[in-house]
Amino acid sequence: MKPRIGVLTSGGDCPGLNAVLRGVALAADKLNLEVLGFLDGFEGLLPPGNFILLDRRTTSGIMPRGGTIIGTTNRGHFTAKVGAGDKAVVATEVIAEAKRVLKEHRVEALIIVGGDGSMTTALQLQEGGINCIGVPKTIDNDLEATAMTFGFDSAVAAVTDALDRLHTTATSHKRVMVLEVMGRHAGWIALHGGIAGGAHLILIPEIPFDYDKITDAIKMRDTRGSIYSLVVVAEGSRPADGQAVMRPVETGEFRFGGIGSVVAAEIAVRTGKETRCTVLGHLQRGGAPTTLDRILGTRFGVKAVKMIHERQFGSMVSYQNYQVRQVPIADAINRLRLVPVDGEMVQTARDVEISFGD
Repeated sequence: MKPRIGVLTSGGDCPGLNAVLRGVALAADKLNLEVLGFLDGFEGLLPPGNFILLDRRTTSGIMPRGGTIIGTTNRGHFTAKVGAGDKAVVATEVIAEAKRVLKEHRVEALIIVGGDGSMTTALQLQEGGINCIGVPKTIDNDLEATAMTFGFDSAVAAVTDALDRLHTTATSHKRVMVLEVMGRHAGWIALHGGIAGGAHLILIPEIPFDYDKITDAIKMRDTRGSIYSLVVVAEGSRPADGQAVMRPVETGEFRFGGIGSVVAAEIAVRTGKETRCTVLGHLQRGGAPTTLDRILGTRFGVKAVKMIHERQFGSMVSYQNYQVRQVPIADAINRLRLVPVDGEMVQTARDVEISFGD
């Protein structure tokens, strides 16, 4: 019988996950390994084990598809949260059950594809005696241990496309259009999408904004003969004298969202201009991955299998200086990569007369 490895996808979905799975399956086949894809995230590890075989046949043609063919979740026994951002420790008996399931199905190592919370869980499984390899995944691109994550480029493409469309209606009606995008703690999506889509103002969590400065920027455009304005707002943005806008959800947590409507209302009152808000939401997560995300996802999947072959357990795939490398999972968690407020990207935006409301 062939040696077996496992793989699961956890947390939010994003374009490129299927490229990772395909990369894992094909690289494993080359090393004569069999791959079990555990369904619905970590929950697939619970007795009796819920999985499918990932091979050349089951992964054929999946790379252009968004989402993940083995499902994902950010709920359940492994990823429960007890408050805003506070992750619960996985119960030792749950880890023991997962370990028993993996042993019963002859799985020698587990590839975990997910974000910061999933990597935190992966570290707990590793410490519990399960051989783990991490693959970083977040459209927010905010993990310090890797220069880029797959899914980010696809999310930026969605923002850019939305801005391209909003340009036409904004000019037709002489409106201010506010586009709220994802980015709880880091403004990478708003920054890249805003520059690529020709936004006139970009509001990000790293730079608290002032409504007077926003008003001044829009009025300045008016004096120059510009009849409309586009404003991109990351969901975690906040005014310098206020808090981020959050709403409670059924789990007892608070979820970011709603700042776009608040900003739009303030702009309308302060400028007298007709203002509309569009919330892009989960459209940023869906659809086919871009070329870059297909390539990056494939490289991550192949590297994860190689790390198993080299027995580099407890490590996470990392993209640095255009090379796919590895770092300890322990060094990757709870470290957010934020937009440098004096960095080259922000300065480039300012040089093309994009205001950050500061």
